[in-house]
Amino acid sequence: MAADTELAFTPAYQLRKLIGEKRLSPVELTEACIRRIESLNPRLNAFLTIAADHALADAREAEHAVVRGDPLGPLHGIPISLKDLEPAKGIRCTRGSLVFRDWIADRDEIAVERLKKAGAIVVGKTNTPEFGRLGTTENRLGDDCRNPWNPAATSGGSSGGAAASVAAGMVPIAQGSDGGGSIRIPSSFCGVFGIKATQGRVPRRSQGVASWHPVNFSCVGPMTRNVRDAAIMLRVLAGPADDAENTTLRDVPPDYESIVFGDARASEDGPGTSMKGVRVAWCPEFGGAAVDPEIRQQVESSVQAFERMGATVEPVGVDLEIDWLWQTYYTITAVKTAFAFGALFEQRGDLLTDYVKGDVAWGRRTAIDRYHRALCELEQYRGSIAELFQRFDLLMSPTTAVAAFPCRKNPGLIGGKHVAARWGFYPFTFPFNMAGNPAANVPCGFTREGLPVGLQIVGRKGDEVSVLRASAAFETERPWAGRKPELSP
Repeated sequence: MAADTELAFTPAYQLRKLIGEKRLSPVELTEACIRRIESLNPRLNAFLTIAADHALADAREAEHAVVRGDPLGPLHGIPISLKDLEPAKGIRCTRGSLVFRDWIADRDEIAVERLKKAGAIVVGKTNTPEFGRLGTTENRLGDDCRNPWNPAATSGGSSGGAAASVAAGMVPIAQGSDGGGSIRIPSSFCGVFGIKATQGRVPRRSQGVASWHPVNFSCVGPMTRNVRDAAIMLRVLAGPADDAENTTLRDVPPDYESIVFGDARASEDGPGTSMKGVRVAWCPEFGGAAVDPEIRQQVESSVQAFERMGATVEPVGVDLEIDWLWQTYYTITAVKTAFAFGALFEQRGDLLTDYVKGDVAWGRRTAIDRYHRALCELEQYRGSIAELFQRFDLLMSPTTAVAAFPCRKNPGLIGGKHVAARWGFYPFTFPFNMAGNPAANVPCGFTREGLPVGLQIVGRKGDEVSVLRASAAFETERPWAGRKPELSP
C-alpha cells in the first residue's frame, strides 16, 4: 500500500517519463490507482462508476505498445478520471441523474477521444450534481461527494468528484468541466490546480439544434496537482474539431508545456519566477461580493508574492453589482436548462432533483423581453471586462468566498453580509464564464481549520499561456503539492 500511495502522488509527467523508459508498467500503475479508488471511495464517494475491467484492458494494450516500441502519446499509460457528464463508450454515464443511472454511452465525447488518443487510461466516472447544475456535488444517486481534507465537508461542484479524486491521490489527473466555476470551485475546496480555458478553446460535439443556443458558458478542462500536468492535458484537449459546436475557436492552440516550461521540460526545474512587467488587477471584492476575512487575507498575501516576483499589482474595483450579474447569468442558464431538459421535466420529473426542476420551471417562466434584456446585459458586461484587460494582463481574486463547508449547509452569511445560499460562496467564478476569459484556481494556503484556500488567476481571452505562466511561477515560489490529506487506505 505504501508503494500505491507513492505512485498516487507522483506527477503525471514523471509517471509518463517512467513508462516511456520502461521503468513503470501501465498495468502496475492502473492497478495501484484502482486499489486506492476501491479503498477510499466508500468514504468520499468521488466515483459513481469504477471502470476497472475497461481500464485494465486498456492498460495491458498500453503496456504492449511500450514493449513494441510504438510512438507514445503525452499521456500514455496515465490513469485519468472522467466527470460523469462526459460520455465514454461502453461505460455508464449517469449525468448525476436517476434518469440516466443505467445508460451506457455508445460513443466517446471529443474530449474523451482526445484523452484516449493521447494514451490516457480511463479508470472511472466521477460524481457530479444532476446535469452539473450546482456548486456542490449532491444528487439522488447516493451520498454527497466528500472533501478529502475533511470528509464532513463538501468537495464543491460541479466537478466535485474529479477534484476529490485528484486531491486524494486516486488518480494523478482528472477531466472536469466548468460552466459557472465547476472546475475552479472544487479545485479551491480540495486544494488542486484547475483551469478553464477561453470559451470555445476545447471543443464539444455538436448536438444539432441545441448547439445553436446563442450562449454557451461551459468548457472542459484539466484538474491536476501541478501546473505542468495541466499544461500537457490542456494541449491534448484544445483545438478545433470537424464535428464540434459552432462556438469552437478555429485557431490551433500552442504547446502550452513547451512555452510555459521551456527548457525545464526535460528536467525537474521549474519555469522560473520572474513576473517582471506583468500588470495585475487585484479584485478582492468583485462587484461588491462578500468574502470571508480569512480567505481574503490568505489570497491577498499570495497576490503580494507576485509583487515580489516583479509584477505591478493594483487594487481594482469592478463597477457592477454581483447580484445583478447573477440574475443575468441565471436567466440565461435557466432558459437553456429548460430548453435542454424540458421534455425530461414533463416525462420523468419524479426522478429529477428539486434544483433541476426549479431551474426548468424558472426558465419556462422567463418572459422573452427579460431574456432579451439578459443577452444585452451580457454583452454590456463583456465589454467592461474587455476594457479592463486593455489596462491589465491578469486579474486576481479569491476563487471562492469561503473554504469548504459542511455538506448541504451552504453559508447564508459571509463576512458579515447576507448572501444567496445557492451561489453566494462562488461570486468570483461565474463572471468569467460569462466573459469567456481563461481562469485558473491556484492553491495558495490553508485556513486555521486546515482547509484549502484558492487564488483565482484570470487572463485575456485567448491567453491561457499567461495564466499558466503566472500559476507556474507561483507554484515555484510557494509550492503546494507536498501537503496531502490524511487519508489512510
